[in-house]
Amino acid sequence: MAATESYPDELKYHQEHDWVRVERDEATLGITWFAQDSLGELVHYEAPEQGTSIAKDSSYGEVESVKAVSEVISPVSGEVVEVNQKVVEAPETVNEDPYGEGWLIKVRLSDPAEAESLLDAAAYRQLLEDQ
Repeated sequence: MAATESYPDELKYHQEHDWVRVERDEATLGITWFAQDSLGELVHYEAPEQGTSIAKDSSYGEVESVKAVSEVISPVSGEVVEVNQKVVEAPETVNEDPYGEGWLIKVRLSDPAEAESLLDAAAYRQLLEDQ
């Protein structure tokens, strides 16, 4: 069952429809409700390898739906410390729970200050309204 539209206040958002939850020097990344809704049911997640370095504003993987393939853009820079194997095996988990069980990767931040330049929930909602 698809999740209902939401944009949790405790998260930060990237204009490419990705979210980040920062906890000290680590961050959990995923795609927003809007992104998964636009793509439709996800059928494949091409994840990065653990230990890979990712850079803010660049692709770190792909999600594929029955409609399209889309790159996943990182809102922060760091080293991948964990990949959500549940999503690799069952990509539709993102459609069901994009901010919980449907997270994509966890990274050790190389520059925690990068998260400060991201959108808060209100600014992200405004971005969606302006599109």
